[in-house]
Amino acid sequence: MPAPLIQSFFDPPTYTVTHVLADPATRRAAVIDSVLDYDHRSGHTSTDSADRLIAWIGAQGLAVDWLLETHAHADHLSAAPYLQRHLGGQIAIGAHIRDVQAVFKPIFNALDMATDGSPFDRLFQDGERFEIGSLGVEVMHTPGHTLGCVCYRVDHVDAGGRPQSDVFIGDTLFMPDYGSARCDFPGGDATTLYRSVRRLLALDPETRLHLCHDYPPSTRAPAWVCTVAEQRAANVHLHDGVDEASFVAMRTARDRTLGKPALLVPAIQINVRAGHLPAPEANGVRYLKMPLNLL
Repeated sequence: MPAPLIQSFFDPPTYTVTHVLADPATRRAAVIDSVLDYDHRSGHTSTDSADRLIAWIGAQGLAVDWLLETHAHADHLSAAPYLQRHLGGQIAIGAHIRDVQAVFKPIFNALDMATDGSPFDRLFQDGERFEIGSLGVEVMHTPGHTLGCVCYRVDHVDAGGRPQSDVFIGDTLFMPDYGSARCDFPGGDATTLYRSVRRLLALDPETRLHLCHDYPPSTRAPAWVCTVAEQRAANVHLHDGVDEASFVAMRTARDRTLGKPALLVPAIQINVRAGHLPAPEANGVRYLKMPLNLL
């Protein structure tokens, strides 16, 4: 299987990386973890980031089959429905989004919030496979940051004829100098994250990991690709030799010091709805809820 075409787009306001994964032979493509621009001060959404993505995909002559989410993000809004209207494709996520919906429905007292996985078009089970053109993709359930996190693994052959894998890992890990995902959101669990990460780090050392975020120090530019070997050698939280108990203690203590993401409340309410905004009320206006003294 030939190497895929991978193009990534960094969104500075949310430190999010959106990936386009495409089969160069058939020009079929997937968009992974898209961004809808949102000003939390005014409550306004805009589509500049999504429009740049649409323009690039059009210029490359790609046809989008999939709009993939690694999880229900708490730090940015998904642009999947907007991209679907302009590019087509199915909006897909791991099947455990149902557990995430069930956790957050009572928090927001959202009577219209589904807990059956809708309105996503496709829910993936752990180990399930699907295609992007001639590329085969395997879904890996990697909970811990949330109950529903998944990774997308693509195996292929590099230019030298050697087997190679690319895995799109969402928030499970960050660049080695930043570490690991927080586990203090409802449904998160540090022990579960440790075990998910060990599953990823058991892959071939040359496997490339494509991240959903980077929060770079001033000494380097944003980056979002590293290898399993690099993570095992240098991840500040999860390098080889860090045992489960030590990680859980560190992660739990660190999470107690972290403020909530600025977009947590709007992002969760929208992203568990597959990026769809809440339905308009009688006056034609859409509203988000802010639970007081709860999160």
